[in-house]
Amino acid sequence: MLDGKRITVVLPAYEAARTLALVASELRHVSVVDDIVLVDDASPDGTADLSESLGLHTVRHETNGGYGANQKTCYRVALERGADVVVMLHPDHQYSTKLVTSMAAMIASEEYDLVLASRITAQHNAISGGMPRYKFVANRILTAIENVLLELKMSEYHSGYRAFSQRLLATLPLELNSNDFVFDNQIIAQARWAGFRIGEISCPTRYDEDSHSIGLKRAMTYGWGVLATAGRYRLATWGWWVPSYLARIGPRAGTPVVVADGTPLGE
Repeated sequence: MLDGKRITVVLPAYEAARTLALVASELRHVSVVDDIVLVDDASPDGTADLSESLGLHTVRHETNGGYGANQKTCYRVALERGADVVVMLHPDHQYSTKLVTSMAAMIASEEYDLVLASRITAQHNAISGGMPRYKFVANRILTAIENVLLELKMSEYHSGYRAFSQRLLATLPLELNSNDFVFDNQIIAQARWAGFRIGEISCPTRYDEDSHSIGLKRAMTYGWGVLATAGRYRLATWGWWVPSYLARIGPRAGTPVVVADGTPLGE
């Protein structure tokens, strides 16, 4: 619990058996965490069985539905189990679990509705942590374009470490988002459209042989999806065409969106 709010960590998992025990052990030492939910996307390596043996609340997908589909289940189950704050963390030990408390506190304070852990603003940035240079360059290019089209000033949009308020997750029509990796960008576009408050926190990262990373072909597909999401958002603000995952929310909200230092994004 934190400020009287129930904190749930969700782990969208696929083939995470090699790192899961370490991540679960670290999370159990985070005093504010009340619940840990793992959703296994039909992993062939026994991830779900291991999760159950570790005492995590485990949900199994009988078939592989994709990264976005996994997150949809994560958030639905977390809310059903009474979460007030949900922290989403990849279970491949790429991100530091020590930041769960800080990220949850930013949400529990009711100052923010969505917090992203940025690998870019960390003192030892993603490249020193092992991120391939082509992915770092792609990250910077995509982020620059997204900042222009979404009228934000974020350091990155592609982190797999995020925290959400119950209100945001209960409000946004997540079921209309992609079941693939571009889900991550669509939920930011939805949050921006609805006027939810977005913050960032610096996060060191590590890339090693157990870290999951999509291949070049999937990365290119993801990149095009990111550009399409940002482009559709801009068309929607002009009133030319509003995608269903934004239209269901209603008219664009006028609430200012802010970063961690209190600066309104887009100003």
